[in-house]
Amino acid sequence: MSVVPLKNPRSGPRMRIGFLRLTDSAPAIVAQEFGYFAEEGVDTELLEEPSWANIADKLAYGFLDAAVILPPLAFAIELGLRGVSQKLIIPCNLSLGGNTVTLSRELAAQVRGTSAKDGIPLPRALAVCLAGRETPLPLAIVHAYSTHNLLLRYWLATGGLEVGRDVLLTVVPPARAVEALQSGQIAGFCAGAPWGEIAARAGAGDTIAASDDIWQNAPEKAFAVRARWAEENPDALKGAIRALARAGQFCDAPENASYTGALLSRQKYLGVDSHAILSSLPGGAIRQDNLSHFWGSAATFPWRSHALWFLKQMARWNLIGGEVDQGALAARVYRGDLYRAATVPLGVSVPLADAKTEGAHDATWQIEAAPEPILMGPDRFCDRTVFEPFTAPADL
Repeated sequence: MSVVPLKNPRSGPRMRIGFLRLTDSAPAIVAQEFGYFAEEGVDTELLEEPSWANIADKLAYGFLDAAVILPPLAFAIELGLRGVSQKLIIPCNLSLGGNTVTLSRELAAQVRGTSAKDGIPLPRALAVCLAGRETPLPLAIVHAYSTHNLLLRYWLATGGLEVGRDVLLTVVPPARAVEALQSGQIAGFCAGAPWGEIAARAGAGDTIAASDDIWQNAPEKAFAVRARWAEENPDALKGAIRALARAGQFCDAPENASYTGALLSRQKYLGVDSHAILSSLPGGAIRQDNLSHFWGSAATFPWRSHALWFLKQMARWNLIGGEVDQGALAARVYRGDLYRAATVPLGVSVPLADAKTEGAHDATWQIEAAPEPILMGPDRFCDRTVFEPFTAPADL
């Protein structure tokens, strides 16, 4: 394990950061525990919250300054879709991948068997298994304005399944999903790590799809900051971005998996067996199809094309109306310019453009960046759709 020692840590403005008990909260936790925030001059307090609703309310009312967040939820807060509006920015992404679609063991086995017997994709096999069912199948998501809701709906639609008709979606906080599955309240859920693994270890469920089965290297958690706090504390904001970028590098290094897993397993963070956490960490997982990524493939850059994809899907599922100027909203919230300015002292490569084509790559590829190109992972969607946002070079 290589940990950079503190070098004259400076005190700075207080930043209260909210997080949930999820593996992809790792960069914020590592930055706190290893002193990266302190070294970058940011006085931080990490606050574990029980649900995404709590995160949203505390950001909206100013009880949190920042949070590890679901990007669609950040847009909902910005637009006031939950009540009080609060201007937010996302100057840094935190993770790619890490979600699972987990079904009860019986249903998962039935779906897999149908898929193998009929030679059809799993979403279509699920539709076959549900044919003739009198009531919609109850599945849980972690929040209405979540990546999980959008990815699960996308995946279900490829099998001809319709939410409301074939599936009933209900909101369950991630840490309660396994309990809800065990009790029979739901037949499955889409949530972030480690809860799919926890369900499997408890004998309650099996994963039938991971993030990469829906969208390879899909963006997951982001770092959202109240715009007013960011404006009042520009140097501290830059320091927080650098600290999180450094923590992302640490979390993505395979040799650090055991340290990261042990840290996250502490009671004040995730409070679960470190082996369950390791199942989705680079270097700690036996399977490689459900990893969270924290640095490779430009994981920490806030791509505007990710923002636009989320907004397009929110509009598709009637979570936002046609009156929303998606391009302006994406540009206002996703701030690649702030990321570039903050990371200059780190000497790391940063993309030259704010957006890119999504879904066009089956294998690794390179994207233009300075000072060196960045190696990117595949980004295919399960239906092989290609998403073409407007792309333009950033002002350097």
